[in-house]
Amino acid sequence: MTMTGPLAADAASPAVPTTSLLSQPTLGMPPAPPIPRLERPLSSDELVAALRAFHSSYYIEHPFHQLMHDGKLSRRQLQGWVANRLAYQRAIPRKDGAIISNCPVPAVRRKWIQRIIDHDGTREGEGGIEMWIRLGEALGLPREEMEDERHVLPGVRFACEAYVTFCKTRPWVDACASSLTELFAPGIMRRRLEALPRHYPWIHPEAYAYFKSRLVQAPRDSEHGLEIVTTYCTTVESQLRAFDALRFKIEVLWVLIDTVHNAYREA
Repeated sequence: MTMTGPLAADAASPAVPTTSLLSQPTLGMPPAPPIPRLERPLSSDELVAALRAFHSSYYIEHPFHQLMHDGKLSRRQLQGWVANRLAYQRAIPRKDGAIISNCPVPAVRRKWIQRIIDHDGTREGEGGIEMWIRLGEALGLPREEMEDERHVLPGVRFACEAYVTFCKTRPWVDACASSLTELFAPGIMRRRLEALPRHYPWIHPEAYAYFKSRLVQAPRDSEHGLEIVTTYCTTVESQLRAFDALRFKIEVLWVLIDTVHNAYREA
């Protein structure tokens, strides 16, 4: 029987090559993190070193940040970044609440709750979220437009909710491991504090309070996160889950900045 029509064309087509010809995108995904192949559990020091090695995939080198640190972003681009990033700032205490609700260890809960206080404050007008809104105001964004999230892009909102859902539904130790992007946060905060006042002198210095606060909070929080991971991730399986959780968080941050970069691209 002779085949005719589209199936005949498919049958006669050459075999699919075993090596993909698709080139890696320049945007859209971070450099692959160096996840080690484990034949045995890593020691605590080895595990910490392996987690710290993920810095090569952190979004500090994303083109949007390069433009920011080189002074090449417009006011509109900075406003778009800050307006969208607020959705992430608001997601942080929610994911931390999810971690606490899943954690059966009182000592961990007592210490982890400080993260919620850092972002929400202990009363109105305090905390990291308020600091971020004031940064937006310094950039010319009305508070009302920040608080009602009218400028938040769908991709940003989806990524933020995915992170909260991850921390609600995954084992609490895995969720703690995902927070370890805090290991790399002081580096990007220092670069912002150096570059923004130099390139954007019209931003009031008081607007940088959030970045300064993270220089203290992030090292403290990351040390606690490492303490948890090295205590509870002592098998090959649990260590691989920790690596996968940190990879996921790195991808969340990359999606956030990539979405903003493409939405507000000007050249």
